[in-house]
Amino acid sequence: MQDPGFIENPYPALKELRAIGKPVWDEKLNIFLAATHKDANAVLRTRSLGRIFQPKQPATTWETFNWLHADSILDSEPPKHTRLRSLVMKAFNPKKIESLRPDVERLTNMLLDAIEEKLRAGGSFDLIADFAEPLPVKVIASMLGFPDSDEHLLRPWSQSIVKMYEVSPSDEDKAEAIKASEEFAEYVHSLMLERKRNPGTDLITDLAMVEEDGEKLNAHELIATCVLLLNAGHEASVNGFGNGMVATLKNPEQLALLKARPDELAATAVDEFLRFDAPLHLFERTATEDTEIGGVVIAEGQKIAALLGSAGRDETVFENPDQLDLTRDPNPHIGFGAGIHFCIGAPLARMEMTTSLPALVKRYPNLELAAEPVRRPTFVLRGYESVFVSA
Repeated sequence: MQDPGFIENPYPALKELRAIGKPVWDEKLNIFLAATHKDANAVLRTRSLGRIFQPKQPATTWETFNWLHADSILDSEPPKHTRLRSLVMKAFNPKKIESLRPDVERLTNMLLDAIEEKLRAGGSFDLIADFAEPLPVKVIASMLGFPDSDEHLLRPWSQSIVKMYEVSPSDEDKAEAIKASEEFAEYVHSLMLERKRNPGTDLITDLAMVEEDGEKLNAHELIATCVLLLNAGHEASVNGFGNGMVATLKNPEQLALLKARPDELAATAVDEFLRFDAPLHLFERTATEDTEIGGVVIAEGQKIAALLGSAGRDETVFENPDQLDLTRDPNPHIGFGAGIHFCIGAPLARMEMTTSLPALVKRYPNLELAAEPVRRPTFVLRGYESVFVSA
């Protein structure tokens, strides 16, 4: 999974895995790989396959990183997961998400205006750095009440932490993750204390005040939740948008379709972005008891990974799965997960992308690639470092 050719295009190899028809044991990774849509979906929904966080060692070195994960919704199981998710959903509800739409529209237009200034001075702009990345970062930072002047800190912290989700992070990656965890946690803690003294209208205030049946988030849980919301609140949007736009810009027929019907196709196009070149390719679980998936027994303590990107190309579920189809409907991809760990931020990510995509295409109807996109050298979180386009 670290081979450059595989990272550039993993789909032929994933197709071979699906052809086996059952989960496959990978000796190098010490994990089963569930490649079909049916098996990957079952992994996500089977309750005896838990999201069990294993603390990194030595514990003193990884202390902050460890509790950021052990106390997060993503890496906990019921009853803790149930309590945390219930509390967070009270502050992160559909009404709250919909109330953000005017802000998303304003920020989208602000970024497009800035791009216009850049185009007057040169010939291209970076679809990632100038548009896909700053929009969700600004939205989630605004939700959490992060000062505008500190926004530049968030993406580097997040990227350093999520590198540890990759298959074999380097020693440099590990050192950066440890440092980012400590700095990010300290920063959020200081904001939490300030909001408790002076409550605002932001999500940190909401999380600090929210209560259900006498239960509240403790300090570690609140900090871990904020860090997770920032990380998960933009990674899928940035990578999903970038991956989908590159695929569309390389497909003249689909690009013409999107330009002709941007508002009408926004929703199905975003789902196709997430299916065709998934922003998250692997989600790991551990068997808490012997569990059968696809005719294979996963013994208690063994790990199995749902290959979400492979599931999105399953020939038994999707017609012409290797073809981009922005009108595809229905589109039962599992890009946002499934089961109790279905992404809390999915409604926000959808709203951001279905708002920003048509706005971009309508502002710049002559959009085209100005250079070959540069892909991030990662598999689990799949995306681009830069996508230069001309308009």
